[in-house]
Amino acid sequence: MTSTHEVVNPATEEVVTEVPLASVEETDAAIERAHEAFPAWRDVPPGERARLLRRFADLVDDAVEELAELEVRNAGHTWGNAVWEAGNVRDVLNYYSAAPERLSGRQIPVAGGLDVTFHEPLGVVGVIVPWNFPMPIAGWGFAPALAAGNTVVLKPAELTPLTAIRLGELGREAGLPEGVFTVIPGKGSIVGERFVTHPLVRKVCFTGSTEVGKRIMRGCADQVKRVTLELGGKSANIVFADADLAKAAAAAPYAVFDNAGQDCCARSRILVERSAYDEFVSLLEPAVTGLRVTDPRDRDSEMGPLISAEQKAVVQGYVDGAEVAFAGTAPSGPGFWFAPTVVLATSPGERIWREEVFGPVVAVMPFDDEADAVRLANDTEFGLSGSIYTRDLGRALRVSRAVESGNLSVNSHSSVRYWTPFGGFKQSGLGRELGPDAPNSFTDVKNVFFAHD
Repeated sequence: MTSTHEVVNPATEEVVTEVPLASVEETDAAIERAHEAFPAWRDVPPGERARLLRRFADLVDDAVEELAELEVRNAGHTWGNAVWEAGNVRDVLNYYSAAPERLSGRQIPVAGGLDVTFHEPLGVVGVIVPWNFPMPIAGWGFAPALAAGNTVVLKPAELTPLTAIRLGELGREAGLPEGVFTVIPGKGSIVGERFVTHPLVRKVCFTGSTEVGKRIMRGCADQVKRVTLELGGKSANIVFADADLAKAAAAAPYAVFDNAGQDCCARSRILVERSAYDEFVSLLEPAVTGLRVTDPRDRDSEMGPLISAEQKAVVQGYVDGAEVAFAGTAPSGPGFWFAPTVVLATSPGERIWREEVFGPVVAVMPFDDEADAVRLANDTEFGLSGSIYTRDLGRALRVSRAVESGNLSVNSHSSVRYWTPFGGFKQSGLGRELGPDAPNSFTDVKNVFFAHD
């Protein structure tokens, strides 16, 4: 019998609704329907597949505010963030709607005949979505996979399934055939596990913790199953003395406290050149204490609550015993609130400096010179994102090439643009999402030789 899960509003602790959780049998049935739907979807003419994806994008555009309201209630995202996230799904669908008509192979010069390559879709793709950014990360998985001719079964996080369920309904309304795009809420230990072990699932896309990502990778290895992993991060925000310190300090809170710090790209380590350290910290304080941490339904809110009581306890555990320089404010009463907090780190061995907090906490440490900054930035098992603030173009180029990270921004705190590739170095992940080549990662390259004689 199917069990259910209570969906809780993290800003109020009120139950929003109950969502059924799929069993092993229901998961297998969804995978088998997707497998049965694959040949017909693969053979849909490219122009028609593109039209259906554009129609899907149009329906998401019509539902942006509806989806945003769901995310505010379900995930505690601020209204501004939630509107952007729904719009990102629309934009990603539109972007990849061009792929079916542009996904092409090559003609390779050979002796004795003609040699050509084809990009063949894999089949059923399992997409496992985390709770921190339920809408955009879902779109990053299903849009390029569908565009390349695959069918998709998507598992949202137990805590935040509502927008994914609605996106599944919009896909059907757009005209996607039965079984082409299925959303199936459930536990990772059941639904996610079947994505890994079921032989009809040809690829798994997972976003989440490094620990779980390693288990998924081990499981997929048993079937030589393709996998894309976007995992943890402990990104560095490097501020040199020649930078526009006021700009860097004003941007720093948004680089780490966005979504209450529940972001793998969060620049949760700020490295400041020693000669500018005191000035930067003094500029950072009003930027942090001035953040508007209020009910996310408030259109002026800049930070909402953490996702759960459990996550709040985890974050508090990192702050306990740390040297807190200053903190902002957060509402009291119901809700999983945590004030944005700045701690001063003195050693790269400190736990709060090395481990992913996944909350609104940032550690600040001075460095001596360019080489020291690079050494400290790279002294981590992660390598997902980061920022470099400097007016020296040569330095910006040298440091950006030396920092071991998949995504870097110079004089900016942004990480994600759907038209550029996104992914991590080291234990921050495997493979790349987004960008023009993402549909290729959902295909196999087939080579065919035609003899002249």
